[in-house]
Amino acid sequence: MELSDKTARQMFEELRAAPGRVPYGFGTRSMLINVDLQCACTQPDRYVTAYDNHPRQMEHVNALAARQRARGLPVIWTHVGFCESGEDCGMFGTRTDTPDSLQNIKLGSDRAALDPRLTVHPSDIVLNKKMPSAFFETHLTSLAIHHKIDTVIVTGGSTSGCVRATVVDSLSLGFHTIVAEECVADLHESPHFANLYDMMKKYADICSVDEIHAWHDRCTRAAA
Repeated sequence: MELSDKTARQMFEELRAAPGRVPYGFGTRSMLINVDLQCACTQPDRYVTAYDNHPRQMEHVNALAARQRARGLPVIWTHVGFCESGEDCGMFGTRTDTPDSLQNIKLGSDRAALDPRLTVHPSDIVLNKKMPSAFFETHLTSLAIHHKIDTVIVTGGSTSGCVRATVVDSLSLGFHTIVAEECVADLHESPHFANLYDMMKKYADICSVDEIHAWHDRCTRAAA
């Protein structure tokens, strides 16, 4: 194992700038998966479980969702929430039992609700997931096949948790996988950048929102 005094942020920036790094690239039709942008994760002034990395995160997510809809492509919003007893959290909810523990995010509660700054359209798909990956025991793969999707764009949180799990499953299922850099967040910058580094090195492309918009523009011109 190589030893280093570099921070996770430095390692990510160096990898991104490395010459000869080969991206996976975009396909032609995308699914936007917004992972757990719910109040328990997006409002640090109210909940200790929340995180706040980029001041324009919600604005950027809304803009990406609008571009998807304009092209007739699916927009997915996931959130975690469990029954009153918390039994459906399973092993994931066995380590602690505090008001902030995962199994105590109850369905229908404010913690489980999508952040009110988000623009959720009636045509969007809202999924309650129980485990880290948005693909685990949901029908996202079926939806992707139905919509002839070859590219998955991921936003949300946490970078080191549910975003990463969704990204690994997306690659495993054969999709071009894109992480929108300004649209993912974590509790601390070290796991955030360590996982951006790891995902870029192995599983996905880390792209700016501007790069994703430019790809949508190219696809729109090609279809005209």
